[in-house]
Order: sequence, then structure tokens, then C-alpha cells
Amino acid sequence: MPTILTVKPWPDPLIDTLGYDPRSRYVETFWLPTLGPTALLLLRHLADRFDRQPEGVELAVSDTSHALGLGQREGTSSPIVRTLNRLTQFDLACEDGNGTVAVRRNIPPINRRHLRRLPIELQAAHAEWAEAQLAEPPLAAARRNARRVAFTLLEQGDDPDHVERVLHAMGFHPTVCQESARWAYERHRDALEHVLERAEPSTRVS
Repeated sequence: MPTILTVKPWPDPLIDTLGYDPRSRYVETFWLPTLGPTALLLLRHLADRFDRQPEGVELAVSDTSHALGLGQREGTSSPIVRTLNRLTQFDLACEDGNGTVAVRRNIPPINRRHLRRLPIELQAAHAEWAEAQLAEPPLAAARRNARRVAFTLLEQGDDPDHVERVLHAMGFHPTVCQESARWAYERHRDALEHVLERAEPSTRVS
């Protein structure tokens, strides 16, 4: 019988505000050498699915493993199960004991212990990145993340009120939730109007 895991987002107001999307350049540059490619691939896969299903997903272990190019093994020998265990070691996932796994939507800044293990070139690049971040407004990263999620939900047909509630449940600041939902709605509306305007001439009768 196929192994199915219930995987839900792990909300954390602090990390969801200060952390980084698994698909970001930061995570690829500074976390990849520590986590390894399989762990990062699974985090990105789950981030995509959480965008579409914020409440969580039913993860078919064999099918997901196959889709990610990792073979089709079930049970504890599956690369998916082993990778989730690895994420748990880095506090990026946790299990409730009842078969549900929570995985972080955003990854915290890499800590000093792991940073010291990176190649010298990457340590220097991280120092440059940290300097650049000091000039950025504190909520800029959180606003970018919230806007991305809000726009994805609106594209799926959710209404702005529901989008705002989902963002709030994810741990974003209420002001960021409201502003991001409004921004996404206006962006979605403008895009739709643009498509309709372009389609209108072709529907006219000459």
C-alpha cells in the first residue's frame, strides 16, 4: 500500500518575517552546501505545493520521490523519508508523533556554526550580503514573501479576505497581511483588465 504523509506548513512569526523562501538565491547560495541538494529540492517542492494548498498536502512518498528524480522507494528506505529526517535535524521540519510532519515555509538565516564551515569565498559573500541588508527596511523581505503568496492565492481564485486570513495564519504582521492582499488584488485586477483589452479587438465584427 502506498505511503502517504500529511505535511503541513510550520508557521513561525519570527522566521516567516526574517527568513528566506527555499527558492531564493540566498538559500541556494548559503544553505545548499550544508543541507545538500536533495533536502533543498524537497523544500522547494513543498514550498510550491504550500503556495497552492496553504493548509497542507497529502504527500505520496513513492510518487513524490519519482517526480523529483529520486527513484520510487517506499517506507523508511525512501529518499523522501530520509530527507524529512535530515530536515528535522536542522530544525526545518518536525513530526507530531501522529504521522503529520510540519515543514518550514521559510528558512532562517544560516547560523554562525554552519557559516564557518562554508568555503572562504562563500563566507566573504555572506558578509557582503549582510552589509547590504542593513540598508534595507526591516519589513521588506516579509512584504515580498507575503505578496508572492497572496498573488498565488488570488490566481487560484481566492478572494482578498481569505487571502488576508491565510497570511495572518502564516504568522505575518497584520499590516503586512492587509497591504499584501490589497497589492495582489490590484495586480491581479490590472492583469485581467489588460488581457481583456487585448482580446477585445479580435471579438469585434468588421
